[in-house]
Amino acid sequence: MDTITLQKADQGQSKSAVTSYDAVVIGAGVAGLYQLHRLREMGMSVRAYDTASGVGGTWYWNRYPGARFDSQAEIYQYWFSEELYKSWQPSERFPAQPETERWLNYVADKLDLKKDIQFSTRITSAHFDETENRWNITTDQGEKIQAQFLIACCGMLSAPLSDRFPGQTSFNGEIYHTGLWPKTPVDFKGKRVAVVGTGATGIQVIQTIAPEVGSMKIFVRTPQYVIPMKNPKYSAEEWAKWGAQFHQLKKRVRETFAGFDYDFDAGPWAEKTPDERTVVLEKLWNDGSLALWLASFPEMFFDEQVSETVSEFVRVKMRDRLKHNPDLCKLLIPAATDFGFGTHRVPLENKYLEVYLQPNVETVDCQQSPIERIVPEGIQTADGKVHEVDIIVLAVGFDAGSGALSRIDIRGRGGRSLKEQWSQEIRTAMGLQVHGYPNLFTTGAPLAPSAALCNMTTCLQQQVDWISDCLAYVRKQGKTVVEASKDFEDAWVQHHDETAAKTLVVKTDSWYMGSNVDGKPRRLLSYIGGVGNYHAKCDELARTSYPGFDIR
Repeated sequence: MDTITLQKADQGQSKSAVTSYDAVVIGAGVAGLYQLHRLREMGMSVRAYDTASGVGGTWYWNRYPGARFDSQAEIYQYWFSEELYKSWQPSERFPAQPETERWLNYVADKLDLKKDIQFSTRITSAHFDETENRWNITTDQGEKIQAQFLIACCGMLSAPLSDRFPGQTSFNGEIYHTGLWPKTPVDFKGKRVAVVGTGATGIQVIQTIAPEVGSMKIFVRTPQYVIPMKNPKYSAEEWAKWGAQFHQLKKRVRETFAGFDYDFDAGPWAEKTPDERTVVLEKLWNDGSLALWLASFPEMFFDEQVSETVSEFVRVKMRDRLKHNPDLCKLLIPAATDFGFGTHRVPLENKYLEVYLQPNVETVDCQQSPIERIVPEGIQTADGKVHEVDIIVLAVGFDAGSGALSRIDIRGRGGRSLKEQWSQEIRTAMGLQVHGYPNLFTTGAPLAPSAALCNMTTCLQQQVDWISDCLAYVRKQGKTVVEASKDFEDAWVQHHDETAAKTLVVKTDSWYMGSNVDGKPRRLLSYIGGVGNYHAKCDELARTSYPGFDIR
């Protein structure tokens, strides 16, 4: 690290200290920690910045009741160190947030990363200096930083839609957003609680706090297909068996459709009888994981008839659990005219549907009567009714993919604004760079496999490795700038869109398509061509000296 003093040229302002690095990393979650480690290994001066007061990213902020990941512990892992993999002992198949946060702190401490992370600091702007070929970066603390390379590890789901309804500040009770949950426990005992939203996050909250609340009103707008989670405990002996498979698992997750250790291995739908298909679906349903979604029949993403058959299989399971209550089934189970199983995010749950059978739980149909505003007493719906509550939990989602970067004032060549560009059209070069923004690299960004369609540790690590190898190549060539060409970006966007257009996903409305944010340009935010295919394309670029990237 060098600290240099630069004379500001504009308006004769006084000198101000500018801290200079080879690279700055935004974020200290799964990707940011690994990116910091890789760049330090390369001998680069680097510092990471994070708004949080500790490491974890998603697993720092999302500490709401019931938060846990839905990738199995054996594959939600770092793959660069066999010793690191074997030395941490997960307690169960799908560990909860506190354990995951401890794991990421364990990794950061083992690698001595925290000394190079500045916490409680938000990057507010990053402007590319075309004369110096460096990024001028500022923080909310007023610090000025300069770096040759800027790597954004901001997360796919890290820009919460916190100011969602008019009047939120007027509420007399307590109001919480799941993505901004406080560290101090929230007391739900005996309280009148409203939960707004029934996506994956809302489901986890609802099923977790149901035994505690005095009463609960659940505001439902979009029904969801759900899969019951099976979450056995892991003994030391069981974990040792997974550790023995480290190298096979490491290779496997890079090759499958979604970066898990399972894949679409059931064989072609058309070659099976109805009974044989049901056997496959039952087996994967009983696995209690996302395997029914990501390892059954890929035809359900393309063929409406297959989609409907698989969807009805899930609906039958859900109807049975809801005791065939017609009102609840209509409200909580997607109809054939809504969307097919797997075209939205599929949540895993634990006795979630049974919560609605409790006598102290009431559902509010937000399709019939949407939320109009928050009032001092609670939530007012369009029918004029005020639902009086003590606590409001907002599980209303995120500005996915593009939101985290759009909230930073990022300006590239010619002063172009990334926020303004993405407000017109969201586009990237493989989710790794954006044309017009030299030396800016991204992980978990739009048009790469990410939270929607990939086990995140698989995809984030692959992207970090590609970025790191690219930077090593640039430095070895004695060059200082790397930027995706317009032609390369155009070609990737075209391929991404053509691949997406073949699926049923683009015919739905969800955060996958950006349709949960008013005015957001419509485009599938995650690459749906498969993790294995994406990795192969990235590997080919590296093998052939990064064609399509202007290195100078």
